[in-house]
Amino acid sequence: MTVNRELFDQVMVPNYAPSSVIPVRGEGSRVWDQEGREFIDFAGGIAVNCLGHCHPALVSALKEQGEKIWHLSNVMTNEPALRLAKKLTDATFAEKVYFANSGAEANEAALKLARRFALDNFGEQKSQIISFNKGFHGRTFFTVTVGGQAAYSDGFGPKPGDIVHCDYNDLAAFEALISDSTCAVMMEPLQGEGGIISPTAEFVEGVRELCTKHNALLIFDEVQTGVGRTGELYAYQGLNITPDILTTAKALGGGFPIGAMITTTDIAKHLKVGTHGSTYGGNPLACAVAEAAFDTVNTPEVLNGVKEKSALFRELLTAINEKYNVFTEIRGEGLLIGAVVTEQFKGRAKEFLVAGTAEGVMSLVAGADVVRFTPSLVIPEADIREGMARFEKAVAKVVNG
Repeated sequence: MTVNRELFDQVMVPNYAPSSVIPVRGEGSRVWDQEGREFIDFAGGIAVNCLGHCHPALVSALKEQGEKIWHLSNVMTNEPALRLAKKLTDATFAEKVYFANSGAEANEAALKLARRFALDNFGEQKSQIISFNKGFHGRTFFTVTVGGQAAYSDGFGPKPGDIVHCDYNDLAAFEALISDSTCAVMMEPLQGEGGIISPTAEFVEGVRELCTKHNALLIFDEVQTGVGRTGELYAYQGLNITPDILTTAKALGGGFPIGAMITTTDIAKHLKVGTHGSTYGGNPLACAVAEAAFDTVNTPEVLNGVKEKSALFRELLTAINEKYNVFTEIRGEGLLIGAVVTEQFKGRAKEFLVAGTAEGVMSLVAGADVVRFTPSLVIPEADIREGMARFEKAVAKVVNG
């Protein structure tokens, strides 16, 4: 069988439009395709491959668990799930963990829990969910409706109700919207897909205060920001506030599919036996790999290293911009970095991604106007410099047409 890009068009549902490049092997922050071409990976599978490709600790955990037990239903528990849950609760505000397979599933669980908590404690009238324009929370119908990008939820019939949106970083608009009918507020502590937008301290602290005032649960979607991405284990730990529920996925498994919702005992008790579930959630293979990823990332060496690598990324991007004047701003936290294109290149961020691929560097976009970088948290300095040299050639090509 010939496996190539044309086969995708023959056999796959056309909801993706993948590159012609088909990677077949990865090591660290480098990837090779079917033709043997090498790429520096600044994309990380969209902030998933937190330790790069084929990290020895993850490979070892997968092999070891793969020779023990692969799957059990949640009629029984398993050792890797319990160990990982204990480590998550020890390292965060949370006391209870629910495992899922993805960020969307973790967010679905968080939203269902918030609605059930409000119903049990306050009654049916307390059901409103507030989230933010340009936010992204997954592709299930509930989470995509809560997400603040209507283009993703339009066209599928009637949407889940009592969900409203306001602008991120607009505390006055948020204060005008929230009330005693609000059951939950879902927000990213740094908007990812919406353009790599950080919250102001006033905004995030004000949201927390208003949630407390109105007995609304604050849900932090840390699917993209969590597990070291910002230089904190979880981004909330650098924001001087604590959410009531937090969701985590992407980097949690270092590339193996897993998600989790974490919360307090008082809130968690409202998901009684039978109220929610998952066939694969808490899978022993996934949890064993995630435990190895979590142990590797949750060290001062790695977390401090994220901040150092972030500074180098910004320095090199700034140097490129001084030559070509294509970005108005370099923003983000840690190794979740966005380069905002100038008016001249508005709507054309993807051109930099495509040109980069041709030069041997993988990047992302966050909307039409932001080039996004989410590399491995342990990417070597030499790979950062080489990748940025390739990216500079890509920028030159776009600028020179």
